[in-house]
Amino acid sequence: MVTTTAASTDSRYQAGTGLGYDAVVRISAGGYYGTGVLLYDGRALLTAAHLFDGVGTSAQVSFETRSGLQKLDATRVLLHPQYDSVDGNHDLALIWLNRAPAAADRYNLYRDADEVGKDMVLVGYGASGTGAVGASSSGTPTRLMASNRFDAEAEDLKAVLGTGMAWTPATGSQLLADFDNGQSARDALGQLMGRTHLGLGLSEGLIAQGDSGGPALIAGQIAGIASYTASLSSGSSSPDVDSFSNSSFGELAAWQRVSFYQQWIDQSLRSQYPNAPSRPEQVEKSLVEGDSGISYTYFLLQFTGVRSDPDQILSVDYTTRDGSAQAGSDYLAVSGRLNLYPNEQQAVIPVEILGDSLAEADETFYLDVFNPVGGSFGAGVIKLTAMRTILDDDGWI
Repeated sequence: MVTTTAASTDSRYQAGTGLGYDAVVRISAGGYYGTGVLLYDGRALLTAAHLFDGVGTSAQVSFETRSGLQKLDATRVLLHPQYDSVDGNHDLALIWLNRAPAAADRYNLYRDADEVGKDMVLVGYGASGTGAVGASSSGTPTRLMASNRFDAEAEDLKAVLGTGMAWTPATGSQLLADFDNGQSARDALGQLMGRTHLGLGLSEGLIAQGDSGGPALIAGQIAGIASYTASLSSGSSSPDVDSFSNSSFGELAAWQRVSFYQQWIDQSLRSQYPNAPSRPEQVEKSLVEGDSGISYTYFLLQFTGVRSDPDQILSVDYTTRDGSAQAGSDYLAVSGRLNLYPNEQQAVIPVEILGDSLAEADETFYLDVFNPVGGSFGAGVIKLTAMRTILDDDGWI
């Protein structure tokens, strides 16, 4: 849940199954719980590292999808190597599963560093309540959503408040939003640093206890991971409606900035892909469908040119396209941006194949790669296309 402007039972805050939020999960670790979100590869989840403070690195993940409730044990947990619980820095963790449910959504990363000033949707399983009275932990955790706007980078608030802000955010790594009720007296970042914005009306909400690790989404992509809330004052400015840290009006929250961490996320995921090819001759252009479950096929992208700057990030956009194979029944459609980071000349794009026991012909689908940045496909070439064949093993007639 999240704290909301009106009662949490209002339909505008519902994040039930089939509404595009089935990638947001409840994570249980050491008797505590938080929230996480399934990433684009269908195997790893992104959440907050502080969920594992003092409790080890075992976890159970609960999915609520149109296929029902499914609980899965984590196979691996990785905390960001620079995680700092004192200042709330680098508060990210990755959780791997054998496979996530096919019915769960998959989310891409928001990769552009232009989040400040943009509206976002926050989703989680935390305590509910209203901005007027704050959060209450009573009741069964329910997945809810609300909206807000990224108002500032956390280090900018630190520059204004100095020692009045007891922690020091790492530069560029955290995004802030406050909980507004339309009144300037409750506009925390307006009062504290002149970032005036009076909120999004009844759509406005804030994270609460239990929402840690949940996503903030811009245009359906993960832009932030919920990290902490704060009630701050400075001089005569005391915007919190009740002066308690309970996710009420006048408080603010911080999200770990995903665009800042995209290299760590991408390369951590790539290091764990099972049987991924590293050379063109290892790429399997056809694969057996299987009778059930999900398997991977990989597309290998290689850069053979020379970077003009060794620190340059190269990128391409990609999307799958149906042939005789149909997205949703034969494979899970993917689209997004692939980055090749400094000292990285190649990477794979994984696509999930859905097994079944239906007798059918062999089927094909395509991956289109386009919009190269930092390189080109050659004179006059604007798109590259590769094909995969899914081999039926069920006795096609």
